[in-house]
Amino acid sequence: MSESLPRRLPRGRHALSRDELERVQRARLCAAMAEVMAEKGYVATSVADVLARSGVSRQTFYQVFDSKLDCFMTAFDFASDILTRRLMETVGADEHGVLAPEAASDPLERFERVFTAYLDALATELPYTRLFLIEVYAAGPAAIRRRSRQQAATATLLANLMGVTAESGRFTCQMIVTATSTMVTNAVADNDLTALRAVGPPVIDHVRALWKAGAFGHEGG
Repeated sequence: MSESLPRRLPRGRHALSRDELERVQRARLCAAMAEVMAEKGYVATSVADVLARSGVSRQTFYQVFDSKLDCFMTAFDFASDILTRRLMETVGADEHGVLAPEAASDPLERFERVFTAYLDALATELPYTRLFLIEVYAAGPAAIRRRSRQQAATATLLANLMGVTAESGRFTCQMIVTATSTMVTNAVADNDLTALRAVGPPVIDHVRALWKAGAFGHEGG
């Protein structure tokens, strides 16, 4: 989920526009926030820590963000947006889960591909993963509400991706997202990448069994 950005801008004049410069600074500060929190936790992480890791000045930080929490929230949204785009590209869908004509027609195949890509992304982007799954609960009520809204959006995305329209089926998608979040969070908290990736096969098998049983609001089989 991270972007390839320099730790510091080149000295002297450069070709970046004002908007592009702010984008670069914002992304670098978000990455620094995630990296420091992965080491120290949200509570112990200070703005000074983020500045030291990013190479950005305090003045620039407060031109971009209002506070440490504002930086955290932006980093959370940044990670969520990039993760969503990456997963949807895996199956040829847009950011709302709407499939391109050439996308795989089997909804269970789409789920397996997306879920496998999701676990891979979590394993390869651990700083953002810890921010997204663990430190969000230390950042306070506003961050927890943001996390709840993100989970609801993910459940809707999953339902759209699998072509689920019945209310009962969309509730099944919500349960899958909530249960998966708990399972992967435990593995990430323990820094156990083996356990994280091991979540994949049983979840995929269980979703196939739910589909066969008609739990997505369609005829089973």
